[in-house]
Amino acid sequence: MGTDSGSLEIKEEPEEIELQQLKDDCCQSESQQMVKIEEPDKLDTKVVKEAEHASGLQQRVEKDTVTDHHKKIKTHNKGQSGNVDKGMEGRKTYKGKNYKNKNPFSCLTCGKCLSRKQSLDRHMMMHTGEKPFSCLTCGKGFTQKSFLDQHMKTHTGEKPFSCLTCGKDFIQKSRWTCHMRIHKAEKRFSCITCGKGFIQKHSLTCHMRTHTDEKPFSCLACGKSFIQKNILTRHIKTHTGEKPFSCLTCGKGFIQRRSWTFHMRSHSGDKHFSCITCGKHFIEGSCLRKHMRTHTGEKPFSCVSCGRDFTHKYSLNCHMRIHTGEKPFTCTTCGKAFIQKRNLTGHLRTHTGEKPFSCLTCGKDFLQKRSWTFHMRSHSGFHQSPQTEYEYESAFA
Repeated sequence: MGTDSGSLEIKEEPEEIELQQLKDDCCQSESQQMVKIEEPDKLDTKVVKEAEHASGLQQRVEKDTVTDHHKKIKTHNKGQSGNVDKGMEGRKTYKGKNYKNKNPFSCLTCGKCLSRKQSLDRHMMMHTGEKPFSCLTCGKGFTQKSFLDQHMKTHTGEKPFSCLTCGKDFIQKSRWTCHMRIHKAEKRFSCITCGKGFIQKHSLTCHMRTHTDEKPFSCLACGKSFIQKNILTRHIKTHTGEKPFSCLTCGKGFIQRRSWTFHMRSHSGDKHFSCITCGKHFIEGSCLRKHMRTHTGEKPFSCVSCGRDFTHKYSLNCHMRIHTGEKPFTCTTCGKAFIQKRNLTGHLRTHTGEKPFSCLTCGKDFLQKRSWTFHMRSHSGFHQSPQTEYEYESAFA
């Protein structure tokens, strides 16, 4: 029997073998005592039971061993997971995506990074000049359909965004939003040099160039530089002669839409802005503000060369040409150059013989309005010094 029970030993870990050996020794001792009193068939049954007991013990030992192994694996994996979590702590996420890769699409031309490929494709059109969306009315092209939709409203006259304060209408919501800040006096962006406030950051950026004298936008035709790109765009039209805005009443063309709008009000007589001092009406609020300086005597624009002060910035710009010698307006007939455009306009009438200003009293005609105004006072009995009459123009002589 010692041989039979010895064959049931379980070969596992050393500690587990010792435990099994102790069990087998006990079973051996008991079987030796029972041999004397039990019958052979009962002895076989006892041996079978001992074998089953040993087999069950072996299964439990194997199960415990596997369980311990799984625990070790789980603990090891948990440690690795903890290390991964620690590694991810310093890496921010943005809407479930790695923040570091928030703008994965880069422009090969200028290096700008964008979040979507669609945005990159639109951006590339700026470099290639591609404008796939064209206006069927005027042929102007756009990079995006939304820009074309906004442009179409300029032809239809649709202005869906209205100011509840002054009633002004706008084609674009962004323009309406900026306009509303005028009423709220919300000027969040201030110039650190002069303290002037601005509604938009872009306006502040452009203003800062007046202090630094930076003019990044240059005309390829004449080399003249400008602070803003839209000013350069307007200037280019003076070379091409393009005047896309025409008056339906008199047919006069304009380079800028703003000038066209201003002109149209001269036909409609629409003058919303009134001077509280003299009662004079004006088409635009900016004109009223300039007019108010004639009452207050304010002259905020000074010449750095001679110290002379001016009511309007335009007057200062024209005056500065006296010091620089610049005469940008040239007669195509005789080549004579002028400081102001209106002087050129008056000069051209000497070639055409046109005299558009007539005296209603004596019928005399005049080339220029200022001459007609001075003449009309001779009939009314009011005489004013020519120097006083032409004070404004004398700054540009």
